[in-house]
Amino acid sequence: MKKLIAIALLSCAALTVKAQEERKPATPGQTYGETIDTKGAMDIAALPALLEKNNGQKTAAKIKAKVVDVCPKKGCWMNLYINDSTTAFVKMKDYGFFVPMDMIGKTVVLEGEAMEKITSVNELRHYAEDAKKPQSEIDAITQPQKSIRFMAKGIKVPE
Repeated sequence: MKKLIAIALLSCAALTVKAQEERKPATPGQTYGETIDTKGAMDIAALPALLEKNNGQKTAAKIKAKVVDVCPKKGCWMNLYINDSTTAFVKMKDYGFFVPMDMIGKTVVLEGEAMEKITSVNELRHYAEDAKKPQSEIDAITQPQKSIRFMAKGIKVPE
């Protein structure tokens, strides 16, 4: 009986691994998540004003931005350049897709929901660990941080 349970669990695990989408290189035209149209995307520099107008609440948006960082573990999050002092943190809807490391430096179009969020110290430290930051930098995180978040349902590398 134990062998049957073990075989069933291994089979489920193998199917789960097999079911996850392979991350393809970030080449022009490549899409991650839902297929999206790049037309009508606003520059990410306009996002802070849009969120301020909506009191930081969830706002549907299609944005165009440059990727400055990607989670080195799985590609499950990334940071986008807004200006010299601000970035936007992006997660993938329902943890349903990941992006490759070579996305860094590319300009992408994302569709989803933008919002403002206060990120806890524990969560900030977790992301710093994911990004393989030095322990001294992780320990220096002592205050929660207000940030711009984006939940992407689809990401496309434009032509």
